[in-house]
Amino acid sequence: MSGTSQKHRNFVAEPMGDKPVTDLAGVGDVLGGRLKNAGFDKAFVVLGQFLVLKKNKELFQEWMKDVCSASSKQSSDCWQCLNDWCEEFL
Repeated sequence: MSGTSQKHRNFVAEPMGDKPVTDLAGVGDVLGGRLKNAGFDKAFVVLGQFLVLKKNKELFQEWMKDVCSASSKQSSDCWQCLNDWCEEFL
């Protein structure tokens, strides 16, 4: 996980529980607000979408762009965060 942010490392280091969507790497207050408005208020809800899309990076990034206008960097960071979390806990 070299090259990942502290936020990414913190998220992947422990079970997800009831963490807010803004705890995901790549998701700050603005994207978090957009995701919340679309019904994705918790990290586990975004994880659900990630799994529905079968962990496919391209589909997940397209979904994030459509739902909250995420940039490719933001959606890539979020995808990597969820993918690494799944490798650790699923």
